[in-house]
Amino acid sequence: MGEYEHILVKRDGGTITITMNRASRRNSLSEDHLRELLAAFRDAGSSDATGIVLAGAGPVFSAGHDFGDVAARDLEGVRALLQVCTELMRLIQSVPQVVIARVHGLATAAGCQLVASCDLAVAAESSGFALPGGKGGWFCHTPAVPVARAVGRKRLMELALTGDPIDAATALDWGLVNRVVPDEQLDEAVAELLGRATRGSRASKSLGKVTLYAQLDRPEADAYAIALEVMAAASQTPAAREGMAAFLEKRKPEWPA
Repeated sequence: MGEYEHILVKRDGGTITITMNRASRRNSLSEDHLRELLAAFRDAGSSDATGIVLAGAGPVFSAGHDFGDVAARDLEGVRALLQVCTELMRLIQSVPQVVIARVHGLATAAGCQLVASCDLAVAAESSGFALPGGKGGWFCHTPAVPVARAVGRKRLMELALTGDPIDAATALDWGLVNRVVPDEQLDEAVAELLGRATRGSRASKSLGKVTLYAQLDRPEADAYAIALEVMAAASQTPAAREGMAAFLEKRKPEWPA
């Protein structure tokens, strides 16, 4: 799956696990680290895998941007860095596979942005989440974009303006994660949810994911216009035809590639 300095990539059956491996830097996101993540997600996205797990090695999931990298840059340099980061977040949502975040320890700033950008997230009970720029000198403008779409306006404002962390139970209540489990059950819970989320036709799931993101933040009338046309067209695909035929014939479907 490629050789990397800052990440580890492993495949097990239909699942590819991408692990951020800068534990000594709390998995902070330097440009080199971001570009390796981009490359790994592109490779995984073009594979026949059905699911991708994003994890972090060491005591935390990710501490966000690497200030050592940021502080050395001028305006154009920081803009370029944030463009790479944004490209990664959008790629996570555009690959055909289901992407699930395996969260332990802290996920702060761009680390919290990663969690919010994944399709699904499972968190250990000991994990925490924050947009800490609100109590510092560099506000979490871009991390707030996907977090806002997960937790809503008032909760985003509390996270972003106070900069204070929330615990895993609060993150679950606010909609930032799907599950919270005891730390020792984290891998089992990730595998269980990913297994259920990757059932069925891979091609149908890929189109469904793209369409969900396309309509998510549109006015209702626009969302229906998008979803209606895609769903009508999708009814003619081999996957849909096989699914309906199997239902009518009371048999197990044989999904096309």
